[in-house]
Amino acid sequence: MRRAYVWKTKFRARDRLNKYIFSRAQMSLNLVFQNVLYLIKQIEKNMKKTTVQAGSDIAFVKYWGKKDKILRLPSNGSISMILDSLQSKTTVEFLPNLAKDEIIIGGEVEEGEASRAIKHLDRIRTLAKEKGLIDKDIFAKVVSENNFPKSTGLSSSGSGFAALTMAATKAIGLDLSEKELSILARQGSGSACRCVCGGFVEWLDGETSEESYAQSFAKSEDFDIRDLVAIVSEDKKNLSSSDGHDLAESSLFFKARQEKIDTKLAAVKRAILQKDFETLGEIVEAEALEFHSILLTSQPTILLFYPGTIEVMQAVRQLRKTGVPVYFTINTGFNVHILTLPQYEKQVAAVLQNLPSVQKIIISGAGNQPEYLEKHLF
Repeated sequence: MRRAYVWKTKFRARDRLNKYIFSRAQMSLNLVFQNVLYLIKQIEKNMKKTTVQAGSDIAFVKYWGKKDKILRLPSNGSISMILDSLQSKTTVEFLPNLAKDEIIIGGEVEEGEASRAIKHLDRIRTLAKEKGLIDKDIFAKVVSENNFPKSTGLSSSGSGFAALTMAATKAIGLDLSEKELSILARQGSGSACRCVCGGFVEWLDGETSEESYAQSFAKSEDFDIRDLVAIVSEDKKNLSSSDGHDLAESSLFFKARQEKIDTKLAAVKRAILQKDFETLGEIVEAEALEFHSILLTSQPTILLFYPGTIEVMQAVRQLRKTGVPVYFTINTGFNVHILTLPQYEKQVAAVLQNLPSVQKIIISGAGNQPEYLEKHLF
C-alpha cells in the first residue's frame, strides 16, 4: 500500500513537471510568435508600395568617361534639361514572403537590366540596415515601364534608375534629401543623378562620391524650349553606354575635350540663365558633333549613326538657313533631339514628318522633378 502511494505521488509530480515544462514551452513559443508579428508589423509600418514617375533628360553637355567605374564618378561635369514627355514609371514593394527580388521591365524579365536593378536594391537595403530600418535582407517586387523606346539612346536608364531609387527608398522607409537621392541614383546609372532633379540641371563631377551629384540651377518655366525627338529606329543599341565609357580615353580627342569642358559648361549655363537660345543651340550642336567624334575615334570605333540620323541632321541645318532657330543634338544612339522655340514647333515638326526616315516624333518641353503617384503598376 505504501509502495503504491509512493508511485502515485511520483507520477503526479512528473505530470505536474511535464505540464509545467509544456506550459513554459508554449509561453516561449507564444512570445517568439508575438515578437515575429511585432517585427513584421514594424517592417510593414515603415514600408509601403510606392510608385514614382521620372522624366528622361537630354544632355546639352555630355559626360563621357569615368574617374571611378564602381562609384560612377564622371570624367567631367554635364548639363541637361529634364523632359516632360519621356517618362519612366516604377512601382516597388518590399515583401517579407519573397525569396528573391522580382524585376519586370516593360513587361519582360531581362537578365542584364534585372541584375543592375538588383545591385541597386542591394545598395538601398544596405543603407536601410545602417539606418536601423531593417536587420536582415527583405526582397522587393519591382515593375517598371517607359512611354518611349528604351536602349535607343534616349536616356531610359537615367529616368529608370531615378524612378527606382526614389520608389525603393520611400518603399523601404528611408527619408533622403534630393542631394542624397542624386548621389545614390548615380551609382545605378550616371545620368540618373540628373533625373531626380527638375528643370535645367548641372551634374558636378566631384572627386569623391559625396561631391558628385546633380542640382537644378533653373526651373522648367524659366526657359521655354521645345525638344522634338525624331525617332528613326527603335532598334536596341549594340553597345551600352557603360561599355562606351570604358573606351573614352582611347580617343585622341578625349584629352583636348577635357581641357575645354569647364569653359563650355559655364557658357551653356550662362546661355540658359540669360535665355540666349542662339548661343545655346550653337554650343549644343557643336558639342554633339565633338562628342561623336570621340566615339568615332575610340578603339574600337563606335559608330551609332543610321542613314536616317544623317538625314535629320541635314534637314535641321537646311531649315536653319531659312531663318528658323533650330539645332540638333544626339546622345549615345541614332535618334535625334531637335531643339527649337515654342513658336517654331509646328513648322519644325512638319519638316521632320516629311522625312522618309522619321518613324515618329515625340515633343517635349522642360520637365519637373519626379513625382510620387497614387496609382500603382501592380
